[in-house]
Amino acid sequence: MTVQGWILILLYTALLIAIAKPMGMWLFALYEGRATPLHRVLGPVERGFYRLSGIDPQAEQGWRKYALHMLVFQLALLLFTYAILRLQAVLPLNPRGLAGIGADGAMNTAISFTTNTNWQWYSGEVALSNFSQMIGLTIHNFLSAATGIAVAFALFRGFARRETATVGNFWADCTRVTLYLLLPACVIYALFLIASGVPQTLASSIDATTLEGAKQTIALGPVASQEAIKMLGTNGGGFFNANSAHPFENPTALTNLVQMLSIFALGAGLAWCFGKAVGNTRQGWAILAAMMVLFLAGAGVTYWQEAAGTSLFHQLGIAGGNLEGKEVRFGIAASALFSVITTAASCGAVNAMHDSFTPLGGMIPMINMQLGEVVVGGVGAGIYGFLLFATLAVFVAGLMVGRTPEYVGKKIEAKEVKLAVLAIAVLPLCILGFTALSAVLPAGLAGPLNKGPHGFSEILYAFASGTGNNGSAFAGLTAGTPFYNGLLSVAMWIGRFFMIVPVLAIAGSLAAKKYTPETAGSFPTTGPLWVGLLVAVILIVGGLTFLPSLALGPIADHLAMISGQLF
Repeated sequence: MTVQGWILILLYTALLIAIAKPMGMWLFALYEGRATPLHRVLGPVERGFYRLSGIDPQAEQGWRKYALHMLVFQLALLLFTYAILRLQAVLPLNPRGLAGIGADGAMNTAISFTTNTNWQWYSGEVALSNFSQMIGLTIHNFLSAATGIAVAFALFRGFARRETATVGNFWADCTRVTLYLLLPACVIYALFLIASGVPQTLASSIDATTLEGAKQTIALGPVASQEAIKMLGTNGGGFFNANSAHPFENPTALTNLVQMLSIFALGAGLAWCFGKAVGNTRQGWAILAAMMVLFLAGAGVTYWQEAAGTSLFHQLGIAGGNLEGKEVRFGIAASALFSVITTAASCGAVNAMHDSFTPLGGMIPMINMQLGEVVVGGVGAGIYGFLLFATLAVFVAGLMVGRTPEYVGKKIEAKEVKLAVLAIAVLPLCILGFTALSAVLPAGLAGPLNKGPHGFSEILYAFASGTGNNGSAFAGLTAGTPFYNGLLSVAMWIGRFFMIVPVLAIAGSLAAKKYTPETAGSFPTTGPLWVGLLVAVILIVGGLTFLPSLALGPIADHLAMISGQLF
């Protein structure tokens, strides 16, 4: 470990906290439906969309209607993308004449991008045309991100409103987030990336002459536009197979820093926005503080392990940290930090191969996903996932003091606790259930590149990534088979929508309740004690659920490594 490495981690944290409030203020304006400076230009576009689609943005929806409209919209987008991928061979902007994608692969990809997972079993530069990348996939990068933020807004209204049956309008929320936040931010972001050397062209490739005099064909395409929303929307799907380790996606140390900041930017802003929505910004800062405690702990462990290197290399006289699978232009600290950020935020973009991390270094990204990616988390999904744990935490606090718990002025009763547990239980059900199935069936065992505990880690990581809607891969699993395409598709769909629907049900239940003012007996939810309780509940629930599987995978792998055993 170096001083420079720790400075990078602390600098990143300071910059993130600095942008949380400005980003939160913009999000709060959209949450309230207030005009922004962009309304002068884009207001007519928004109103035109409503007129064409017959939508009344002022018509409030109950949670059931909000959920139904959201689900129908997602299903329509899924079928749209599935058709594009299947018909790729006859669609335009396909200069290389690429064939259509097979049925299982197309369905896996369509579900992956619909659910904001962006899991990729293929190499983007050799499997997808420009049309498929731009129309089939990038549209999801915007709309799946907007959907997550819209659901978060609905939950905020549940906490903030009093004795009402509505939680907002899905179409208005989704439209405003896309039009006034994601699109303009990504235009600026894409221009920055282009200026930094990221390609943005409809050309499919360019031929280059190497130093040896040989010819090399280098893939190109509309990379910058996809890269911007990939990071800001915590999507993570790379234009190239190497993702953000590719110099055309992430060429410099500056772009690497900006990409890391953009992954967490909206999640941090939503934490502040929640506090503003419930009338107490200290609530938002308390949530962000708990997130930062978990984040810094994970980043510290991963950096420590990767900088320490592997004992087997040390026994051979090879000193230094673990540089396998890492880009030398970023180094160990930036690679370790990126891995923690992307798995804490359901982004899935990678600038290093997690399969090449040390066992405990690779375990932290896995834990981030198993916890539900609530450590800042994906756009919308992180904050509403965190609020599920907050619901459990106040319930535990209520048991301690012997009274009905309350949070930001709302009584947390049996219905909300049951719904929160139902949503949280989705993760272990899919992750552990599908991992167990894959670890015993021949089709599942054919996937891992390695044997022993590391091979088990590859399977466990895949279903943690799919169910958690992250999309990153351990890079050692052959997943482009009918077995894994099918099973991961089910995991991604359940992980996204079997959590969103209970969240919206909680929003509807809370919105109908009266406001309960704080009393001397109320448990304070803005101080260090609350932050500590939140962190403890998250770690205890995650630890009790996933520790046995981690013991079979990365922990056993670590013990084997220090004993000199190879698989």
